[in-house]
Amino acid sequence: MKAEIIAVGTELLLGQIVNTNAQYLAQQCAAMGIDGYFQTVVGDNEARLKQAISLAKDRAELIIFTGGLGPTLDDLTKDVLAAFLQRELIMHQPSMDRITAFFEARGIAMVESNARQALMIAGSDALLNDTGMAVGNAMTLDGTHYVLLPGPPREMKPMFENYAKDWLRTVMRDEMPLYSTMLKFCGIGESSLEHALLDLIESQQDPTIAPYAKEGEVTIRLSTKAHSQEAANLQMASTVQMIRDRLGLYLYAQEDIGIEQAVLRLLAEKNATLAVAESCTGGLLSDLITSISGSSTSFLGGIICYSNQVKHELLRVPTTMLEGEGAPGAVSAETAQVLAEQLLILMKSDYAISITGVAGPNPSEGKPVGLVYIGVAQKGQPTLVVNVTHSGGRDLIKLKSAKTALYHLWKRLVE
Repeated sequence: MKAEIIAVGTELLLGQIVNTNAQYLAQQCAAMGIDGYFQTVVGDNEARLKQAISLAKDRAELIIFTGGLGPTLDDLTKDVLAAFLQRELIMHQPSMDRITAFFEARGIAMVESNARQALMIAGSDALLNDTGMAVGNAMTLDGTHYVLLPGPPREMKPMFENYAKDWLRTVMRDEMPLYSTMLKFCGIGESSLEHALLDLIESQQDPTIAPYAKEGEVTIRLSTKAHSQEAANLQMASTVQMIRDRLGLYLYAQEDIGIEQAVLRLLAEKNATLAVAESCTGGLLSDLITSISGSSTSFLGGIICYSNQVKHELLRVPTTMLEGEGAPGAVSAETAQVLAEQLLILMKSDYAISITGVAGPNPSEGKPVGLVYIGVAQKGQPTLVVNVTHSGGRDLIKLKSAKTALYHLWKRLVE
C-alpha cells in the first residue's frame, strides 16, 4: 500500500514548529508494511490544501493527515476534505459530550467554536482522542483510504497507536513490515564508501542499500520486507557480509550507535580506562564520551591543553618543541606523541588520546586550517600518531577531529 502524509499548518511552513509528526508516522507505517512515497506540508489555506489532496489522491492509496482538526477557523482539514469528497460534516455525539463535560467540570463557559472539534465526515469511522478534544476520522472512498489525526503529538501519537493502527489493519492487504539494519562506519568519507560499494548500490534489488553521511561518520541502511525479523536478517545476511568484506576496516557497529559508544563498549569489555588531552577540540571529545550513560566506568577524565603553557606545565611538552626557530610547534606529530604519552603517565590510564591542530578560521604556526595530529598511547605499546586534514568550518573540523580520534582508538582496541 502506497501512502502519503499531509501535514497541515502554516506554522510548519514557517519553521516555527518542527514536523516531528511526519517522522513518527513514516516510521510507524514502514513497520506495518505501508510504503511512504511522499510527504507534503501545506499551510492553512483552503485552495492549497485542496490541491494537495488532489495530488495525493492520484499517487497514493492511503492519505494520512495531521493537523487542522482544532476549534479555530484556520483548522480546515475536515472541512476541505469533506468538500473535496462531497460529504457532509456530522456531529460525533460521544466526542461532543466529552467536550461539554470537560468545560462543565471546570466551570468554564464553552465557546461555540469548540463544537467544531466533534465534527466528523459523514460515512467515516471515528478515531477517539484520549488526550484531547478533536475526534479523528478514518474512511475509504473510491479505493482511497483517508486518516485524519490531530496536530499536537501528545494527541496524535496515542490516537494512531490505539485506534488508527487497528483501522488500517482492516483495510490493508498482505503487506509485510519493513525491517532495516544500520551499518556504521568511521574513518572513511561518504564518497569513498559509496565508490567501494558502487556495483552493489547500482544493482540493488532486495535488500535496498542507502548510504548517508552524518558529520564524522557514514551510515548504510539496508532494508527489506519480511514476515519476521529473523527472516529479514537471513535476507540481508549475504549483503552485509559483502559489505563487511570490503569495508570491515571502517565498520564499527551493525546498529545505530555512535563511534563513542562503540569505543566505550570495547573499553568496558577489556576493563580498560581512557584519558584524553585536547587542544583544538577544546573539550568536545570529552563531551562526546561523557554523553554516553555509564562512561564513568572507563573514562577517567581529560585535560584541555589549549595553550602552550598548559601543554608544557601539565603535560611536560618541552618548550623547545613548542616554540622557537626550527621547533615542530604545538601542531605537530612530536607534540601529539608527547601529549598522549605524558597523559598516560599522569592519569594512570590504559589508553590516552591527544588531539592538536588548527580548527580555524585562520592558519596557525604557518600551518593550514584543518590540519590535525592525533596521538593514541597504550601501556606497553608504541604510540600511534596520525595526521589528517579536515575541511569545513571551525565547529565541523573540531567534530571530525574528535570522531577521527575515537576511530583510531577503536582500531587499536579491536586489533
